Amino acid sequence: MPTKKSSQQIEGRSRRAPSQPPHGPARFGHSVHTTAADIIHENLHTAIATMVLRPGTAISETHLAAEHGVSRTPVREALLRLAKERLVEIVPKSGTFVGRIPVSALIEALVARRALESVVARRAAEVATQSAVLELRALVERQREIVTPEDLPRFHQVDEDFHAMLAKMAGYNGIWELVRQIKLQVDRYRHLTLPQEGRVGMVIKEHAAVVDAIERGDTVAAAEAMETHLDKLQLDIKVFRELWPDYFVHDYPLDG
Repeated sequence: MPTKKSSQQIEGRSRRAPSQPPHGPARFGHSVHTTAADIIHENLHTAIATMVLRPGTAISETHLAAEHGVSRTPVREALLRLAKERLVEIVPKSGTFVGRIPVSALIEALVARRALESVVARRAAEVATQSAVLELRALVERQREIVTPEDLPRFHQVDEDFHAMLAKMAGYNGIWELVRQIKLQVDRYRHLTLPQEGRVGMVIKEHAAVVDAIERGDTVAAAEAMETHLDKLQLDIKVFRELWPDYFVHDYPLDG
């Protein structure tokens, strides 16, 4: 007759004392509860990051509270979070406004992104399969199909897909998540640059150069092509800062 197992023997595991460290697969708890402040923050975050709300645009706490059917408390909580992310500026006795793009943070993010993604491109050239290269080429072709200004948000999304695919090919998904965290001001800046004459075609050409190098298995050329692609954004900051001076915080000297 089978013996009854103790609770410590269930599923072949021993009960761990509370003071002992974890073992086995990592388990990270996370909250699934979404608050009103979370929703307001996410909506504003997206609108600011995509330049739907441009720098300097006034933000009304009263309007947001009415729009979301909440008190002003969660609105203020969301705005404080956005202020910490440098996406809104809270001006005493004046109001809350969409934040300007800090040039110093923009440059630092571009430098960090270039360093990280050149590593990704180099690794992708080492390990890429032909099917993965074809997926990259398909993304470049999808960008070629975008020909009107109204399609630029989709162009930006395909651009995101391209860089995410590179990281997946390289086995560096974690690096892409890191890049996403640091490039918020870069995204705002890129939404300014894309409508400029010739910019879309240049991006497509640069992406194609990265794919060509990866297909050849040329690690050095792949890294250099990625660096060239991302360098262009930094080189043009002065131009776009002069076009829209009110959109930037001029906290970093630019030569020339």
